[in-house]
Amino acid sequence: MDDKEAARAAVREFLTTRRARVTPADAGLPPQGARRRVKGLRREEVALLAGVSPEYYVRLERGQATGPSIGVVDAVADVLRLDDDERAHLGRLLAALTPAARKRSRSATKNLVTPGIRVLLDSLDHLPAVVFNGRFDILATNTLGRALLAPVYDMPGRTNSALFLFLNEARARDLYPEWDRITADIVAMLRIEAGRHPDDRDLTELIGQLATRSAEFRTRWAANDVRIHRTGTKTFRHPLIGEVTLPYETLRIDAASSQILTVYAPPPGTPEADAIRLLASWNADNQRNNNPTAATPGRNPED
Repeated sequence: MDDKEAARAAVREFLTTRRARVTPADAGLPPQGARRRVKGLRREEVALLAGVSPEYYVRLERGQATGPSIGVVDAVADVLRLDDDERAHLGRLLAALTPAARKRSRSATKNLVTPGIRVLLDSLDHLPAVVFNGRFDILATNTLGRALLAPVYDMPGRTNSALFLFLNEARARDLYPEWDRITADIVAMLRIEAGRHPDDRDLTELIGQLATRSAEFRTRWAANDVRIHRTGTKTFRHPLIGEVTLPYETLRIDAASSQILTVYAPPPGTPEADAIRLLASWNADNQRNNNPTAATPGRNPED
């Protein structure tokens, strides 16, 4: 499949799955007969509700419509009840149909973290902090972030959260009690990334690897759900500090490279903050045990 066909397929799969979610009753259409061959709305029903011809909507869903207007796209989005993330995703998919957009998207997600971000990570010595790219490769952490995600680092090869979640499922379920929610979120965010960078070869290879080796991933990927990485909470069942639910904040470092800084920030004085302090204490002891000459700053090892 060439790039143009891949872009068209992305539009078709997304609109088809969104159409399947909306019933005629949801859309305010009169009661239908019992025998319907499609789940959700038919194409002609979407066209009727959006105020376009059935022929035009078919071309739009197939990725063959030339330059649909903002008004048409908004009307279709309203009929399909798309949320803000889904509307933005649809806009990117349609834009990717143009040759110029496909050419611009060829730059792969960068893996370099700037020296300034590394300084920022090291300054957050009391909170776990991690930098991901859009493919969920872990690009950098501070010492607490690495300690929190230690089971991910135990995985051989590429340090990637999606690979850990789906290809090391037993260990991932141990670390993440809310595995089902987290995997649904991460696949939805990979969908966003695929819409932003449809020609990212590394991303295509990652998705292919996951789809080939994980039935759970294939099921979630086929749903075509999309979601932006925002703030929230994540529950860990950590081998050292037990089960703890940590609030996190995200900061987009570089929109072009899709790098995200995630900081786990439990409020001071809470049991969660105490758990992170315990993790920090264990991590410091472990580092001293591994490097005893560095245990006392300024001390001469020969003394």
